[in-house]
Formats: sequence, C-alpha cells, structure tokens
Amino acid sequence: MATGKRAPAGAAVLRSDITVAIRDAVMYELAEVGYGRLSIEAVARRAGVGKTAIYRRWSNKLEMVLEIVSDVAGRSVPLPDTGSFAGDLQLIMMIVSRALQHRIASQIIPDLMAEAARNPQIAETLQKALRTHQQAVGEKLVGQAVTRGELPQGTDPDLAVDLILGPLYWRLAVSRSKPDSDYLDKLMAAVTAALRSTAD
Repeated sequence: MATGKRAPAGAAVLRSDITVAIRDAVMYELAEVGYGRLSIEAVARRAGVGKTAIYRRWSNKLEMVLEIVSDVAGRSVPLPDTGSFAGDLQLIMMIVSRALQHRIASQIIPDLMAEAARNPQIAETLQKALRTHQQAVGEKLVGQAVTRGELPQGTDPDLAVDLILGPLYWRLAVSRSKPDSDYLDKLMAAVTAALRSTAD
C-alpha cells in the first residue's frame, strides 16, 4: 500500500489571515516609529498574535521587513495604455503622486531610504524591487510611444522613468510640497521634450 506525506495541519499551517495581519502591522509600525524602533513585540501586539506566529514566518526583524517591503515595492502598478504618450504620462504621474502622498507610504519611504544608506541589505532589496518594476513601466511607456511615432527610436526607457519619478519624489517625499496641475503639465512637457531630444 502506497504511503504519501500527510497534509500539514495545526501549527504547521501558516494561516493566510494571520500573515496578512502581521504584514499590515509591520507597515503601520514602520510608519509610526520607523525601522530603527520597530520591534517584533510591537508588531505582534498590533497584529493580535503571539511572537511565535511571527518567528514561524521570519527569523528576525530584518528578514521580516525586507520581505514585506520588497513585496509592497514590487507590486505592479497598472501599466498605462491610454492611446497617447501624453495620456500615459499623465496617468503614471497621477498614480505615483497619489502613492507618494498615501499616509502610510509617505512616512515609510523616507525612513527606509535613510535606513538604506546605513544597511546595504535594505538598500539592495529596495533597489532590486523598485528597479525591476520601473524597467517594466519604462519599456511599456516608451515602447508604445515609439510604436505610435510619438517618440523617436532609441528613446531610453530608464531615462524616461528617472525623468518622471525623480521630480515627483523630490517634491512629495523630500521637500513635502504638493505639486499642482500647472506643475504637472510643465513637468509632462519637459519630460516629453527631453526624451525627444536625447534619443540616439
């Protein structure tokens, strides 16, 4: 008689609802106290679980934060296809602006950027997650515009993303000044002109 492995039960099963509660708790704790003061005890208390539930999933604070932040940072933003480069650009800027102004993200992002300067593991994780998604956005955005004849062949997708995200990050995450529609219109025009003039 053939024997097979028994399905895991009890403590061996990592309940998804508990994992979600822990992940949410980590994000709220990061927003409130930052990485430096974040503790496993506080996360467990906020999530309404015991510390053992956390240690079944991650061996320490750094591993927990890296996995959760990497997952959040790498989540796909809907890639735009409005029918025009101007429309795609406007949509991307709106999505990024809203994300950077989110009450949780606006607290976590600057703190993790500062922490990344001191912790190479955090820096590497953030860079990998963000760059992978940025490349996908840039290739789709620029590729569509080149196909439509709105941007010339040789337009650099990475440069496009840097030109779009850099000013928005500076405004919203660093200087903490909300850009108005006039600023966004000027930024769109500047990005478009720069990409048209720098293509090979």
